[in-house]
Amino acid sequence: MIKHIVIWTLHNPADAPRMKALLESCRNVVPGILALEAGIRTDGLEANADVVLYSAFESKEVLDAYQEHPDHMAVKAQVKPLCSSRTVVDYEA
Repeated sequence: MIKHIVIWTLHNPADAPRMKALLESCRNVVPGILALEAGIRTDGLEANADVVLYSAFESKEVLDAYQEHPDHMAVKAQVKPLCSSRTVVDYEA
């Protein structure tokens, strides 16, 4: 299993709900996505970023198919201009 974690800081934190919806629209784009959840920072809890994506894939091949899928690429094109920074960690679990 491959876990794919992405953390973003946004130019405008008010864009977080829109970004969450865009990210979660990719939940079923390819078979083998085991989990995909986007979260928005919660007021009153510690955070130094605005949006996080937690996802899990059956294999690296499934992650690669997700990364190259046209629906994911369309979401990526809409998300990129909203962000001032992005951090990614992929790891085998």
